Amino acid sequence: MDLIERLSIIHRERFGIPPLHVVRAPGRINLLGEHVDYNDGFVLPAAIDRAAYIAFSPTTAPHSTLEAVDFDQQASISAETLPTKTQIDASPLPEWGLYPAGVMWALLEAKIPVMPMNAVFASNVPRGAGLSSSASVEMAFMLAWQTLGGWELPPMQRALLGQKAENRYVGVNCGIMDQFASACGVENKLLLLDCRSLEWKTLPLPDTVSIVVADTGVRRKLTSGEYNNRRAACEEATRLLQRDLPHVKSLRDVNAEEFDRLAKKLPEEIGKRARHVVEEIGRVKQAEASLEAGDVGNFGRLMNECHVSLRDLYEVSCPELDAMVEIAQSLEGCYGARLTGAGFGGCTVNLVSNEKIEAFVQKLAKGYESKTGLRPEIYITRAANGAELVE
Repeated sequence: MDLIERLSIIHRERFGIPPLHVVRAPGRINLLGEHVDYNDGFVLPAAIDRAAYIAFSPTTAPHSTLEAVDFDQQASISAETLPTKTQIDASPLPEWGLYPAGVMWALLEAKIPVMPMNAVFASNVPRGAGLSSSASVEMAFMLAWQTLGGWELPPMQRALLGQKAENRYVGVNCGIMDQFASACGVENKLLLLDCRSLEWKTLPLPDTVSIVVADTGVRRKLTSGEYNNRRAACEEATRLLQRDLPHVKSLRDVNAEEFDRLAKKLPEEIGKRARHVVEEIGRVKQAEASLEAGDVGNFGRLMNECHVSLRDLYEVSCPELDAMVEIAQSLEGCYGARLTGAGFGGCTVNLVSNEKIEAFVQKLAKGYESKTGLRPEIYITRAANGAELVE
């Protein structure tokens, strides 16, 4: 039984009627441009073929009742309960409930009507794996409320409201990349986004290669503060560099030559964080040219360089991620491998020749389990469309 059919059955059992609609919103993989979206940089993500799904229908009740199948939990929320992050019975919202509640809050803040609904949702995006499971839930609920409300926002506008929900309601100071990829994904294309202007375009992924996601099985928690600490370090670097470069609004405005000249004026840790960002933005610009020229080898090299930078300068890797990347890079057919997402656990992204892919997956799984004692989940993914109405 597929996920949509399962959700429809649960909706009927729970609410007595079949759902009126089903929406899906994908997770995302980021191939290059890590930790630069909140520095106004350039990122290169793609929506993936794993997604959050919601089966839903309108209700005459004054509140929305949401059932999270993956947690076997339920929450009921209304406009009145949002400020206290509670349910209608005054009990605290479960953690997963902050995401739909945040979306409701962001819509109401924007003076957009939110109709009460009964909803059942589940996801096959692994949680805490660096594949933006939270953004996929936000974009799915955004589209569900749009569908019921009869209003229509462009995908980028929905992404910006989802980012606001995560920043100001959930409390994770994320950039725009995750919600953008989930809302705006294009099948079989990578997305190149300028995080300052929000202009974006698609880039081809050569049909001789595939994207392989390797889940280390190690989980991190973004709200634990390390992510926000990295963002604060970048903001402090910008402030310090402005003394010599008054035109600089963010690290995106600092080129490599300027940074090399001024790096010694920064505290060591802040300098390391900023160097990663400045050089990573440069790598994305090189990657654009490589993809347009069909140069997979150079693109893979940039991915490998990115991992070293995330490990040594941004310090968001972990032994399991490093092991997964090291094994992948040693295997035939692998052009590039690196951690993807915020780090501290989760997944690696690998660019692999289609001719070698089956052997690559088998050898990577075996090598990783042998080295760490952990059994990874490894799967081939493809670039998928963004959030959409399924039924």
